[in-house]
Amino acid sequence: MAKPTAMWPTELRLRDGGRKLRVTFDTGETFELDAEYLRVESPSAEVQGHSLEQRKWIGGKKNVRIKDMVPVGNYAVQFVFDDGHDTGIYPWENLWHLGKFYPEIFAIYEAKLAEAGLKREG
Repeated sequence: MAKPTAMWPTELRLRDGGRKLRVTFDTGETFELDAEYLRVESPSAEVQGHSLEQRKWIGGKKNVRIKDMVPVGNYAVQFVFDDGHDTGIYPWENLWHLGKFYPEIFAIYEAKLAEAGLKREG
């Protein structure tokens, strides 16, 4: 079977007691992503909703940890967070996108929290 042309991870490793995920792609790019970031950007309907208007901004996740990683076929990973969230499925391209554009995406998250009067700390 031929390898897909999409981004492909060569390593996923939890670090700092599950507070961080280090992911390396076959492009040679490596990203270290905070569990908080992955949790609040979960591709689940619980966070993303079913349209842009339904997007939820979640505060209080600064200290969340990833308890487990579950492979989903050969195209994605599902994280189990210590706050009970476990419904987001992160396709490889989505995980790469979150790594590549981390500063921009996280800045939007922080701005949206401020607008809503929410804080990162629980």
